[in-house]
Amino acid sequence: MVSLNTIFHFNSMHPPPRFVQTRGEGRRRRRGEEKEEEEEEEVEEEEEVEEEEEVEEEEEEEEDEEEEEEKEKEKEEEEEKEEEEEEEEEETTTMYLV
Repeated sequence: MVSLNTIFHFNSMHPPPRFVQTRGEGRRRRRGEEKEEEEEEEVEEEEEVEEEEEVEEEEEEEEDEEEEEEKEKEKEEEEEKEEEEEEEEEETTTMYLV
């Protein structure tokens, strides 16, 4: 019969091989890897969302600039028309005066 002291001494001198897993250790590793993968995926998704938002903002800015340019062109055209009308009125009034 082997004494308990001998067993404890043997186990302390010869730990189990590294490839042997204790109960639940494999699950913990897999869960850890899964968590890391999920975190990486979340980070990638956040980056994609940020890129999409940046693209949308740029498009909105371009549209705003185009609208401003169109408004400016319309104002200039209106001013030109008003100037032409004023010139025509002046011409007609000078004709009557002569």
